[in-house]
Amino acid sequence: MAREPRCRRVEYMPRVECFKPAGIPLSRLEEVQIKVEELEAIRLKDHLRLEQEDCARRMQVSRPTFQRILVEARAKIAFALSSGKAIRIEGGNYCMGAGYCRRRQREIREGEHCDFKSSAIRSEADDLGND
Repeated sequence: MAREPRCRRVEYMPRVECFKPAGIPLSRLEEVQIKVEELEAIRLKDHLRLEQEDCARRMQVSRPTFQRILVEARAKIAFALSSGKAIRIEGGNYCMGAGYCRRRQREIREGEHCDFKSSAIRSEADDLGND
């Protein structure tokens, strides 16, 4: 039996959860799902322009795991853009800090192990001026 995947640390949640081509109602579009940790990989590597090792360290995954997440995210985005599909950001195995585990869909209980319990999620306001 395969082991349960470890949570990936996510520092930032987007305010928007769906992007779509202009002029077409969302109800008429097919969607491509991007996991939250995939968007985080894109944000760290392509937006913040960090080295892969630093990105992996911030997400608390190995460098090869970070590379796999990044390649999958880029492929999904390229497919959506070239095919005229909407991009929905949701799901995945991630922890946002402050004691909430997305995979478990609940707050972490007192005494329960979570590598991210004390870390806090960043807001868009924290990133203003860092572009």
